[in-house]
This record gives sequence, C-alpha cells and structure tokens, in this order.
Amino acid sequence: SYADNHIKTAKYTLYTFLPINLFEQFQRFANAYFLVLLILQLIPEISSLSWFTTIVPLVLVLSITAVKDATDDYFRHKSDQQVNSRQSQVLTKRKLQNEKWMNVRVGEIIKLENNQFVAADLLLLSSSEPYGLCYIETAELDGLELCIFYLSGEVICEPPNNKLDKFTGTLYWKDNKYPLDNEKMLLRGCILRNTEWCFGMVIFAGLQTKLMQNCGRTKFKRTSIDKLMNTLVLWIFGFLICMGIILAIGNTIWEQKVGGNFWEHLRWDHLLSSAVFSGFLTFWSYVIILNTVVPISLYVSVEVLRLGHSYFINWDRKMYYSRKDTPAEARTTTLNEELGQVEFIFSDKTGTLTQNIMIFSKCSINGKIYGDVYDEFGHKVEITEKTPCVDFSFNPLMDRKFRFHDSSLVEAIKLEEPLVQDFFRLLALCHTVMPEERSEGELVYQAQSPDEGALVTAARNFGYVFRARTPETITLYEMGQPVTYQLLAILDFNNVRKRMSVIVRNPKGQLKLYSKGADTILFDRLDPSNEELMYTTSEHLNEFAGEGLRTLALAYKDLDEDMFDEWMKKLLFVSTVLENREERLGALYEEIEQGLMLLGATAIEDKLQEGVPDTISCLSLASIKIWVLTGDKLETAMNIGYSCNMLRDDMNEVFVISGYSTLEVQRELK
Repeated sequence: SYADNHIKTAKYTLYTFLPINLFEQFQRFANAYFLVLLILQLIPEISSLSWFTTIVPLVLVLSITAVKDATDDYFRHKSDQQVNSRQSQVLTKRKLQNEKWMNVRVGEIIKLENNQFVAADLLLLSSSEPYGLCYIETAELDGLELCIFYLSGEVICEPPNNKLDKFTGTLYWKDNKYPLDNEKMLLRGCILRNTEWCFGMVIFAGLQTKLMQNCGRTKFKRTSIDKLMNTLVLWIFGFLICMGIILAIGNTIWEQKVGGNFWEHLRWDHLLSSAVFSGFLTFWSYVIILNTVVPISLYVSVEVLRLGHSYFINWDRKMYYSRKDTPAEARTTTLNEELGQVEFIFSDKTGTLTQNIMIFSKCSINGKIYGDVYDEFGHKVEITEKTPCVDFSFNPLMDRKFRFHDSSLVEAIKLEEPLVQDFFRLLALCHTVMPEERSEGELVYQAQSPDEGALVTAARNFGYVFRARTPETITLYEMGQPVTYQLLAILDFNNVRKRMSVIVRNPKGQLKLYSKGADTILFDRLDPSNEELMYTTSEHLNEFAGEGLRTLALAYKDLDEDMFDEWMKKLLFVSTVLENREERLGALYEEIEQGLMLLGATAIEDKLQEGVPDTISCLSLASIKIWVLTGDKLETAMNIGYSCNMLRDDMNEVFVISGYSTLEVQRELK
C-alpha cells in the first residue's frame, strides 16, 4: 500500500504523447480553426479549395511544435532515469547490497555516506558521530541504542504532505514510545555532510516524499505572448465571420434577384433552389476561401524566435560568471518573453539581498551598550578596517577571524560581572549548533543558521567556549575551566513562537531556563521587576535597528524543582501525542516561559551583496515593483531599504502600514 521510490517529472509517455500533445496544441485557437476548416473542406457542397491546402501547413505546424515538446520531455525523462538509477546501500538479510533508488521501499534501512544524496525521507537511526548525531540536531532518542540487524518496531506518523519543516510521528519499540519530529528526519534531496556514515529507515518514498509533494505536476504553461496571440486570432476570426456573413447576405440577395434566372438551366433540385440555403452554403465557402487571414505560420515564427533568443541568453557575455566558468543557461525557450514582461519582483532579504555572513557587532548588557569606540574626547568614532581590534590572546580557544573593537567588554568579563557572565553563558548554551574539533583546540561550528553561528562564536571569543554536545549534556570551557551542564529540554524556535529556550542543570544542581528571541515576544514574558531595564534595552534595540543590525533579546529564569518535575511529566506525554502535537507543545512551552529576567540584547551585522543597490536602481528604472520580505524590526527594515536603494531620499511619500487585520490595513491605506 506504500508508494515505491520511483519518481516521474516528465509529462508524456510513448503512448500518451500524441493525444495529450495534440490536446494541448489545439488549445491554440488558430490550430483549432484550421482543424474545423479541414473538416469543412471535406464537404463537397461548400469546399472551394482542396483539403491538401490546409492539412499540409497544419501538420507542419503541429509537427514542429510536437518535436520541440518531445525534446523538452526527453530531457525530463533522462533526468528522471538518472535520479531513479542512483545507487543506495540497502540492508537486506543482514548484508548491505547496492540497489537502485527506484527499488527502495518504505521500511527498508539505508546506509548513507558523507556527501551522498538522501534517497528518500528517512528516520535517522544511527551515525558515525558520537551519540548518533549528525550535522543537524537529530538525535534525541533519549539514549536509544538500536541494533539495526534486529530492529523490530513500528512507526506511526502523519500521512504524506508538503510541509518541509514539520513531521509528527511516534516510534514504538520495546514497550516504549519515542516522539519523532522533523529534527530526526533526513529529507530526500538533502546531502549528508560532515558525517562519515549514517543509517536511516525509509518513512516516505518516491512521489510521497516531501520534496516531490512540493513539486506538483508538470503543467502546460501559456506565456503572455501565447495569450496575446490567442486573443488576436479570436479578433481575426471574428472579422472573418463578419466578412462571411456580409458576403453570404449579398449572395442571398443576388440569388433572389438574379440567380433565379439560371436555376432552370442548372436543373438544381428544390432544396438548392432556395436563396437562403444558397447563402448559408456560401458563408462556409467564404470561411474556407478567406482562411489566409488567420496567421497559422505566426506560431511557427514565434517558436523559431523563442529558440533563437534562448541561445542569445546563453551566449550573453555580461551574464557569464568567470570565477566559476558558468554561463547563463536558459532551460526553457519561453524564458526571454517572460523576462521582458516582469512587473513584480518578490525577494527574500537574508541571503538574497545580503551575503548571509553574520558578524557579531554590538550588544546591550544590563542597560549598557558594548561595541562602540570613542576617542579621548568621548565622541563616538566610526569603525573602519584600521580601527584596532580587542586582544583575545588570554583565550587559547579563540576564533582568530573574529573581530571586536570595544575592549570594555573584555574588561567586564575579566572582572567577573555576574550578568555579563550569564549573558555569554546563555549564548553558549541556547542554540542547536554542532561542534567539530578537527584537532586540539581547532573548533569548527556547524550551524543551521548563520545567526546562531555568529552568537556562539562571539561567546567563544569572550571566554565561554562551546566545546561538546551529547543528547543529555553540553560542555563549555568557561574562562579555561571545563563545565558540563545537564541538558534537560530544548524548547524549539518556530515562526509562531519567535524564540528558543533551553533548560539546563548547572554543576551546582540549579535549574536554569535560558531564552533568546524577538524583543516584542520576550518583553511580554518578563517579570514586572524588569520594567526599567526593559525600557533602556528597548532604546538600545531601536538604536541598533536604526543602523541596520539584526537584533535578539536574551533572558533567563531560575526554576523550582517540584514545578519543573510536574512540567516534564506533561512534556513527555504531549511529545508522543499525534493529534495537535505542535499546538499542545506550544502551550506547554508558554506555561514555563513566564516571569523571565532580562539580560540584554545582541546586534548582528549582515552586509549587502555586491551590486545590490545598482541592480535595484536599474529595476526601478524599468518600472518594476519590488517587494522584499524580512523578519527584522521596522527600523532595521527601513535602514536596509535606504542602503539598497529600495527607499530613496527623494521619496516624500514613504509611509508605514502597521495593521494586524485586513480591516485595519484597509483603513490605514484609505
């Protein structure tokens, strides 16, 4: 009852090509008209031209388009065949055997090696890394050790869907229940990195994988030119009908007044002696005679032009990227006409307009800003490449690429100010980063997001080095001293929560909750005693945002042992429920993330890509409307808008719509 792992993105097969392609081609009105014309020419009473005059150009046009469509689909078949024939190592009868991807089945166990593509949606079982970890946070099976040769369990999960960031399931094994979520899945199309090998069990295969569920079927796409030509042909056809009607009426009048004199000599039967019927037949004759006004050759001309223009794109020297020896490649012949009619551009900001290389720039701790540089007169100095950097030589585990210019923060660390220590302790503990120690002291962080990598690297340089992680512990080197924290729970980040928290037990046995997230979210969950600090930090955040920096607020909480034990019981129950698991977990997280104590905020710089302002200026000159999506604060978004030429000083009507419902937005727009 499960889908096999065979995929198909091609539109046609050998048997379906002719009917489906002809159906698509006859959606063009000119082709449909000439088909009707051909049928009319087979009726002797109205045919004034041989049917050869229509069938030859029609077949020629249909053949040329069919050859082009068949060629496009051949390459799709070739790509499908290449993917389906990739080799995977499947565990069969306690041995690993090579098997083609298309023969992999749901429930089978696959071995993946470093840099290999994932063949299907897999549940990660074990890997070469300690504790079965991968380059992403995956192993929270609570110390579950699986002997894969004798694995006998059952996975119950959600049906196949296209939600790439969500998975809900439960593993039943040895009378225990283990919650399964997206963090334990390896999705088809991903590549295994920084992991020598891993084993996974196929959960979804083939067209049921999340990747293929997002692809959809290959559709017949009409370009704007196609739609325009259809409209023109309709108008021409309307003109042809009008001409035929006028000439048919003229024929009827002539037959009544003059033509009747010839009927006796022609010896027509009674039916053909009707002037009205004669006009009716004449109408169809004129439809045939005037067929040249309908431009069937126009479609052939357009197809040839499309092909030629697609080669011009491939040959364009200005679109050649010399560093990687990569020319532009038009994958479809209709690309040029669509590019010429672009009216809107929708773009992400991070990684598209920006380089996605995050740099820890400034921070606010307990109401004090760190990161600015001042001269001897107390005036703020602009930071350049020549500005001297802080000396981190006291820390042998520092990242030598990290640059920071305010030495007062290092002094605060050395003076062991408690809130500064907690600030960097939080950055070193609250994340999903994976450490890789290639040699003694040479740490490399594998982060799911560059933001997390930048924050953990900052904590590392200021003496709070994230050194190792297991499913139950996190080990830090705090000012050179190893400290191991027991990891009790990770409260995941998502787009609704806009925050992430961890609950740990420190070596003194104290329970701590550390949280980081959007300031608007965390400020609502602060203890009332933080009001004054919150206003000060909020001003600092606005200042950071005005400089175009990405900001996060940081807070912590001491937990009561009894209350936490009760909460953990609820968490273990909810994490194995299949229905509404995410909503119920969210409510449970909300319950414990109350009464937080504010520590401060971070500010990260993400520089623009080269050439972005010039590109946006050119697009604006072409009257293209540009929309950019960002999760930043309003002030950050506006600053980025000005720096990339989305917003300009000559715009005197820049306004903000801040409604939270359709009605509010409509009211503000009006």
